[in-house]
Amino acid sequence: MRVAIVHYWLVSMRGGEKVVEALCDMYPDADIFTLVYDAEKTSEKIRRHRIIPSFLQRIPGAVSNYQALLPLMPFALESLDLKDYDLIISSESGPAKGIIPPPHAVHVCYCHSPMRYLWDHYHIYRSTAGFATRMMMPVLAPFLRSWDASSSLRVDRFVANSHHVSERVRKYYRRSTSVVPPPVSVDDFALAADPGDFYLCAGQIVPYKRVDLAVRAFTEMGRNLVVIGDGAPRDVEALKRLAGPTVRFLGRTSFPVLKANLAHCRALLFPGEEDFGIVPVEAMASGRPVIAYGRGGALETVVHGHTGLLFNEQSVEAIIGAVREFEERALLFQPEAIRAHASRFSVQNFQASMRKIIDEELAAKRSGFSGDFDFLTPPSSYNGELPVPLH
Repeated sequence: MRVAIVHYWLVSMRGGEKVVEALCDMYPDADIFTLVYDAEKTSEKIRRHRIIPSFLQRIPGAVSNYQALLPLMPFALESLDLKDYDLIISSESGPAKGIIPPPHAVHVCYCHSPMRYLWDHYHIYRSTAGFATRMMMPVLAPFLRSWDASSSLRVDRFVANSHHVSERVRKYYRRSTSVVPPPVSVDDFALAADPGDFYLCAGQIVPYKRVDLAVRAFTEMGRNLVVIGDGAPRDVEALKRLAGPTVRFLGRTSFPVLKANLAHCRALLFPGEEDFGIVPVEAMASGRPVIAYGRGGALETVVHGHTGLLFNEQSVEAIIGAVREFEERALLFQPEAIRAHASRFSVQNFQASMRKIIDEELAAKRSGFSGDFDFLTPPSSYNGELPVPLH
């Protein structure tokens, strides 16, 4: 059986690429297809595989400015030749599922998220984009949405990384999904003897993650906050202008530095709405509580009052209230229990769940049926009669 893994782009090592690594362990002989590829920023585990980038790779500057090539991505994905593969696993967010699978192949899509900038976050992205992008998005977005929705028909089985994403897949693609949380290398993290005197906010700095709320709240409270992560220079500089003397920015750090900060922080602040959110699980694997906005993936990872606290409004006041409540209840959060909860999201559990789903689809293909096209099923009230024409 020839296996292909399709990932949107390989230009960094974040949550989506960790999924690719787990799939590489499952299928060590798989080939990897992607829109653009930066070998220096990709792990050795992924580089051991044969990697086939699209024609976008040949465009000067494409690897560092791939996002500007969004209008070309449907053409680039459809140009990838997968006719000789029996199993195709697409890792979808950017997009990736839009390849053209051969009729004999099984296509399983692991969906991190339908493209946020085309669907539910469209207006947020447009409002924060540059002038040229704001002008072009209304022109290009209808075509891209139509292609994105129609290409969902090329998938035999959708797997969502959370129930939050599952609902969005059903809303925009009219497809049902299985839910398998993404793999988190919980064994790479360890408990610290004593926490420090600071809180932590970690992850990519982009507007929807609302790091600005944490910076404002901790500046107002005079509490210590460490911010790890990078982003567009204008976004980072805007945060630094908001920050008081108790807020420190470390930028992008090495894994040992991130690991140490996760283990020694009083708690992780997670003020954005994420599809899943791997950083909170990494913090819990380090035995540290999470103070998170109670929407999206945080509802599926953070247990209120047990592994952290959830606040119900994205505001400075809500964060200040949650931090003060946490400090009153800090002794109730037990590091060992928090870490035990995080173990549910291990790489081994991800691989076992994905293997079961893939085996089901392969068996269904052999038996002559594959897919979950529940929208083709007649409603329960249907009695088998054809509708009477209205004249």
